[in-house]
Amino acid sequence: MARYADLDLPEHPKLAHNITWFARALRNAGLPIGPGRVIDAIRAVEAAGFTDRRDFYWTLHACFVTRRDQREVFDQLFRLYWRDPRYMEQMISFLSPMVRGVAEERAARAAEKRAAEALLNGAEEPDLPQPDRQDAPEDHVLEVDASRTVSDEERLRTLDFEQMSNAEMARARRMIARLTLPVPPLRSRRTIADALGRRADWRRTMQGALRRGGEVTRFETRTQRIRWPSLVALCDISGSMSAYSRAVLHFLHAVSNQKGAGWADVHAFTFGTRLTNITRHLRHRDVDAALAAAGAQAQDWEGGTRIGASLAAFNRDWSRRVMGQGAIVLLITDGLDRGDPEELDRAMARLSLTARRVIWLNPLLRFDGFAPRARGIATMMRHVDSFRAGHDIASLEGLARAVARPEDKGEKARMLALMR
Repeated sequence: MARYADLDLPEHPKLAHNITWFARALRNAGLPIGPGRVIDAIRAVEAAGFTDRRDFYWTLHACFVTRRDQREVFDQLFRLYWRDPRYMEQMISFLSPMVRGVAEERAARAAEKRAAEALLNGAEEPDLPQPDRQDAPEDHVLEVDASRTVSDEERLRTLDFEQMSNAEMARARRMIARLTLPVPPLRSRRTIADALGRRADWRRTMQGALRRGGEVTRFETRTQRIRWPSLVALCDISGSMSAYSRAVLHFLHAVSNQKGAGWADVHAFTFGTRLTNITRHLRHRDVDAALAAAGAQAQDWEGGTRIGASLAAFNRDWSRRVMGQGAIVLLITDGLDRGDPEELDRAMARLSLTARRVIWLNPLLRFDGFAPRARGIATMMRHVDSFRAGHDIASLEGLARAVARPEDKGEKARMLALMR
């Protein structure tokens, strides 16, 4: 924590109201804070006093922070909200475009952008009063215009990721974070004991009878075991896919951290000129820190495209490790390959054989006159199960329907007809 001057206690404090607004900003940044913890924080500050900044910091920290990955978010929001005279300029700078691919030009701290967005709530030019003026009127402690009409959200759902402004992309990321990707379970051939099962378990029935002197008093039953598939995402991060890759990686981060979605595991790989496994980075709770670490590892952002070689490397090095349990593969690429078409054909054939389903998301499908004329696209089309667009939020929402319906083919049939 940085060193600051002590806080002066105002004559007519609005401290409880400001703590409530501070907790609301923390909740917008992703910390699980409810009314009970806000009341505890107010009572703790009342008991600890409000004359020393360090004591005030650690009192609120003890009430609001429960996980290690929440510390940076709390620290940034505390610095921005409680009496930093340059907090507005810093918040605006954190929301300015700093990203190339996923790696940032200026090494911003992992929670800075997340804290700034929580306070600004997506507003481009907010007019916020200084929150340190505890004697200010109650309705001027912190005012943020967070109104979002239904028509604005609907327009954002169908707006191309590449055409979004920085403010629109920030709002889109918050919408993407709320998306879910549920998957239906798979029924295994193996069975497990179940009192309500429909299959007779003669072995356990006879074993129970032997323990009771040979008398059969009840029939044991079994049912099919339920298992969940894995999700494997292969994301193209070449120059033509950079805007779409960032949005899809935000979506994959949300899926990786969702509870109750049903996936056994979520694995993510990026490829351009080489294949990179970023699975462990997406498991980080903070999306900014997760994508910054992924961008630092993937050194081929906005470079060329070698889809065939990258898929061959995946089949050789990772397929046996991550493709078990009936994995579903999401292939996010425009299909504009610069490599050997025969190598691409072999790699796609191998991938389709090892995966339960291969769903291809292609942003080029947003064009009305799109046809699979490129040789790489035509080669890949024969080996995928579903072909869908992946250029806006609506297309990501449609992906959930494609995963839930094994018979979904998307636009594959129409593309195959155009190839004839």
